[in-house]
Amino acid sequence: MVQPRENLDSVRHHHRAAVELKRATDDLPSWIAGQDLTEADLPYIHELLQKSFGDWVEQSEGFPWLSGWPIALVHPDYTEVAVTGASANVGLPVSWRREAAGPTATGMALESCRPALLRAEEHEHSALRSRDTLAVPIFSRSTGFVCAAIVCSAPAGAAGAGELKLLQAAALHFKSCLYRRFEHLFVEGQLHASNRARREDRRKDRLLEIMRRMNDHIDVENVLAEVFSSLEQMYPTCRTNLFLSQDYSSINERVQPLAFHHQDMDLCWRAFMDGERREDGIGEFRRIAFPLAGKQGVYGVLRLDLSAEPFDDLDMRFVSTLTSGAGTAFEKARMHEQANVLIGELRLINELTQRLNSSLRLSDTIQFATSELMSIFNADFCFIMQLDMQLNHFSVISSNVPELNNDVFSIDYGFCGVMLATKEPIILSDYHSATPVRSRLLESTRSRSLIASPLLLNGEVIGAIMVTHRQPNHFSYENYKLLQVLSAHIGLAVSNSSLHAEVRRMVITDNLTGLYARHYLNERIQRKQEKDASGSLIVVDIDHFKKINDTYGHQVGDAILIQVSSIIRSAIRESDIAARWGGEELAIYLPQLSLDQTLKVAERIRSRVEEETAPKVTVSCGVSEWSAGDERISVESLFYRADMALYEAKHQGRNCVTVG
Repeated sequence: MVQPRENLDSVRHHHRAAVELKRATDDLPSWIAGQDLTEADLPYIHELLQKSFGDWVEQSEGFPWLSGWPIALVHPDYTEVAVTGASANVGLPVSWRREAAGPTATGMALESCRPALLRAEEHEHSALRSRDTLAVPIFSRSTGFVCAAIVCSAPAGAAGAGELKLLQAAALHFKSCLYRRFEHLFVEGQLHASNRARREDRRKDRLLEIMRRMNDHIDVENVLAEVFSSLEQMYPTCRTNLFLSQDYSSINERVQPLAFHHQDMDLCWRAFMDGERREDGIGEFRRIAFPLAGKQGVYGVLRLDLSAEPFDDLDMRFVSTLTSGAGTAFEKARMHEQANVLIGELRLINELTQRLNSSLRLSDTIQFATSELMSIFNADFCFIMQLDMQLNHFSVISSNVPELNNDVFSIDYGFCGVMLATKEPIILSDYHSATPVRSRLLESTRSRSLIASPLLLNGEVIGAIMVTHRQPNHFSYENYKLLQVLSAHIGLAVSNSSLHAEVRRMVITDNLTGLYARHYLNERIQRKQEKDASGSLIVVDIDHFKKINDTYGHQVGDAILIQVSSIIRSAIRESDIAARWGGEELAIYLPQLSLDQTLKVAERIRSRVEEETAPKVTVSCGVSEWSAGDERISVESLFYRADMALYEAKHQGRNCVTVG
């Protein structure tokens, strides 16, 4: 019959242990041979006496002396430690204590420290008068106190001096068995200490190697993988899980968030809060939680679920040291990753700032910012909004959703309203499960994750950025903080672009009429002539304007100029360019418009001015055109011909349109 594998291993293990023990005890060190029992050991040697008695019985098997007579071993406290198997057949007393009716051989031997023979008729106790009793004390090796007694019960009249001497020889034999096992205890202790020391040395070497490998890694995932791999090799049947409190998402399925509210996490929660090892369960089913701590704090808890795995104090120290080293390596790796992230963010901020400041055109600035923000945060949508306090609304000035561009929102609506009130950024994990305010932007794009930040200038809100994603929990806290930093630079760039646009508007715009200035009109016509195939020009002059100023005053004259300018703006296309040519003269350039159509526009302006101004005024218009086939194409020639046509209109009686 084939024995199970585990039984064979056990037999081989015990065989190796027995061989090693025999080899060690064959040549005992002198200090072990000099060891002896003391009186202080008496309360603790019952098991030693019992096992030694078993050794003696085994070695005495087949020896003819005292054959068939029950023999017992009695402790000095009169406890029957062991007895040969024949006692049940001959009625050997259960207790060997001195009875009140008189002394026993056991008591005589223990108290007088001499061999004792008490014949049946000498027994005062009625239960013992049918047997002779022999007792021999057993002395310690060097100190000479009685550590036990061997007692033999013989049939009445069968015991004599010869039998007592045989029992004395048996006592000497037992004493040798006792001290051999006593010496074995020291040898086993020495072997155990030696094995424990070797085991601890091996674990120290293993631990140093693990620590070296962990500290060689500069990324968190490899550090965690090294921890799990090392524990799997050391404790293959042990289940290991790591619960982290950090905002860290691991690809390892055994790394989970430390949920403080979960009942099953109570052990880990206590280990995390106290920073000390915690344990629950008994026997084979134990859970031990080791805090994963670095110099700056506790980052999580490593929990070992033990089943059949043996786990002693050496293992406890090994895992504690391993976890402590893992905490330091984890902290170092995290700091390295954070430093890389910070360097990357600084580089990104620097590049973004340079790009934002490379153009002072607001449209270029916000389009670039929108594109970069979507790329940085891997977002689905991005919206940049500008605040208009005069109109009390936010307007979308840039987004990747064309239909939402130029949308306006009340200053107290949605997340923009929240940021205007608090001047604080926002992070939202899931708009569906938590909807603090309604958002048309999130609902129209079916977005669920949001990070948003106000655009601030000198502490005041000038706009807002909203970055969204259709998946929940897409943005991290690091994304939230980075957007807050980037929004400061974007806000400054938007403000600079807006300021530059306003300054440019003031430079190219006539302050009174709101029309473009003459130099801007010249520039635009010149650029149009470089690209277009044709164009036309209308020069408008207010008739008798000096007389109006003299009659009504310059304020009325200015009002007339404003009225005429307003009529012109409403009478032309968005692509047409109207400017104040000088004094009471106004000019309109109409790109790629035929002469006939231009005359109709000029006539419409003339008639409306006559009908709509108050006090009523009239205008004279001179029209000119150019085409790619002209011999000479220039702004000057175009204006010269229009001016000549205007001069002709004046000579024709004013309030008319002529062509030059």
